[in-house]
Amino acid sequence: MPLPRRNGGEARTAFVQRCMEDDVIKREFPDPEQRLAVCQRQADLPARGRIDLRCVADTITIEAAQREGEPEPIPRFTMVAYTGEPLRVEGWRFPVVVDLEGLSIPSQRRPVRFGHSMYAGVGHTERIAVEAGRLIAEGVVSRDTGAAREVVASGKRGFPWQAAIGAQVAQAEFVRAGKSVTVNGRTFEGPLYVARRTVLGEISFVDLGADGNTTATIAAQQQENQLMDETKDTEVLDTEAQDAPQDDVARDEAEGAGTDAGSAANPVAARGTPTPNPAADIRAQAVAETRRIAAIRTICAGKHADIEAKAIAEGWTRDKTELEVLRASRPKAPAMHVNERAVTGRVLEAACMQAAKVEKLERYFEAPVLEEADRQFDGRIGLAELIVEAARANGYVGRERRVTREMLRFAFGREIRAAASTIDIGGILSNVANKFLLEGFFSVERTWRNICAVRNVSDFKTVTSYRLIGKDQYEQVAPGGELKHGTLGEQAYTNKADTYGLLLSIDRRDIINDDLGAITTVPRKLGRGSGLKINDVFWSIFMNNAAFFSAGNNNYLTGADTALSIEGLSKAEVAFLNQTDPDGKPLGAMPAAVLVPTALSAIATVLYKSLEIRDTTASTRYPVANPHTGKFRVEVSRYLSNQQYTGYSEKAWYLLADPIDLPVIEVAFLNGQESPTIETADADFNVLGVQMRGYHDFGVALQEPRGGVKSKGEV
Repeated sequence: MPLPRRNGGEARTAFVQRCMEDDVIKREFPDPEQRLAVCQRQADLPARGRIDLRCVADTITIEAAQREGEPEPIPRFTMVAYTGEPLRVEGWRFPVVVDLEGLSIPSQRRPVRFGHSMYAGVGHTERIAVEAGRLIAEGVVSRDTGAAREVVASGKRGFPWQAAIGAQVAQAEFVRAGKSVTVNGRTFEGPLYVARRTVLGEISFVDLGADGNTTATIAAQQQENQLMDETKDTEVLDTEAQDAPQDDVARDEAEGAGTDAGSAANPVAARGTPTPNPAADIRAQAVAETRRIAAIRTICAGKHADIEAKAIAEGWTRDKTELEVLRASRPKAPAMHVNERAVTGRVLEAACMQAAKVEKLERYFEAPVLEEADRQFDGRIGLAELIVEAARANGYVGRERRVTREMLRFAFGREIRAAASTIDIGGILSNVANKFLLEGFFSVERTWRNICAVRNVSDFKTVTSYRLIGKDQYEQVAPGGELKHGTLGEQAYTNKADTYGLLLSIDRRDIINDDLGAITTVPRKLGRGSGLKINDVFWSIFMNNAAFFSAGNNNYLTGADTALSIEGLSKAEVAFLNQTDPDGKPLGAMPAAVLVPTALSAIATVLYKSLEIRDTTASTRYPVANPHTGKFRVEVSRYLSNQQYTGYSEKAWYLLADPIDLPVIEVAFLNGQESPTIETADADFNVLGVQMRGYHDFGVALQEPRGGVKSKGEV
């Protein structure tokens, strides 16, 4: 029979009355209440030409109003994209629950695809919202693709589309077995992951989604599909509608139009004009409804009376009833009331720093993190406990309290392949160790840093630089305003970075002894080792300078009058100021520092700070003013007089320019990293422990001889 517009007014009432009085329907449904429900359901079916894709529960809806003689409009859809339930996601070991409170929606217009494929677009959303613990999406089928046409056409035929979301996980929390967590207004039992922070990318139509509760059917066939199991029953209804007399269809259109316009009464209905017999439709619905109810009772088998009653009353399908019975039949873990401990990587890192007695931790951690670390571990976390906490947070389910090889694999994330581990023990140990690494690195002499130039290099290739010596003067601008080109000088200098490193281990004894001090002592040693190495390389190159500081370069002075004194310093200053560029012109650079060995530290300080110098010889006349007061800062290095280095001397000293202006030596660091790097990892298979490696990438090379003067300090 035709499906007229009867969504309200007297047209709907008249249809229900005729349906209730039909003899066939009375025989099929002797119960008046059941017969009334069937007739009302038939009356609520939408008008001909309307495509309305709608789900029974957790719905997806696609609809487009179309009138005869008008072009087909763009279909729209409404869907429940996610119901808040746990999802089985490929690559994650346990189910995943997306916390909708932490879901970031970049914009209301997100792409809608078929099967998550960027090459199978369907449309886009116009509204996305979280309502009652579910993710709701509305939009239009705006793409003209085969996938879009397939979604609409299959939906019209009753295919049960489902929905799936594509999102990027920014932060995940693991809930252990035996614990529970409340997300999206519901409580879930572990083990599972909770995606606390996610960013919505796209939403897809899928034929079988991770969230099995999302379904889709055509509204014009929705009630029929709930009442009929076989497609041929639906085809009978469609055929009868198409074969109806044209005048009946026209009358239905007029009747619906009158109702939609809000008229007081429909003239045709008021005259009681007879309508086609709805018996065929009702019989088909009755057969399907009887089969559906019988199937629900068979599935529930008298063991789930509440599910059976709800399924029959709300019109559930077989599949949904089976799913609910399956869920109700699963064994449930005994209820446990456990205080949830927010053990995160930041909390464990803060606990380690507290146990190591690091001061002013508020510089590194927020107050809530420090409070949680203090509450849970009270400043006494051990190395073994740290590894156990990290392993269990990453999915380890063993009950051992001692550290095993398997536990180390979980702690360092090796056992969790596709999913990112919640806690990275390697990162925690590296962050903690770096604090103590820098303490060790800065605990050794750093005079080298005050007398050298620093440059950044991006790789380990040899780099060349040029000095603009004698070529950087401005030229007079000729009439017309043309400027002359400057040129690089011929003075070229090279440098090259290399890698220096060391590997140390925290062995099984430290772990068994629960010695957290091991992760503070070892990095201090690595940091100190890096500081000593850069000093060793720097001073070996600087002091082996016989060809660099020479009479030929006019930057080397010898004789008794070169000892560090007023006279010796004056002589070195004159020699420095008399330096010339390759063109024979003055350099223009000024001396800035005096570099001395430890034996000359006192006299160098006197020359820098004292306003006058007195001679105790009674018969000598001398001025008391010190001409070098505050003129040259003093730099002292114990390496200058150490016998392990070529060119050592207790009397030689240097007058140097500021390294920013004219450096005599340069240090190159890879990517500008001036401090060493420490990394932590699980030890090799033949070693039960934790390995730490420190490395530093740098290079040292002498640069400009004119940037300094060396005084031998003796004959």
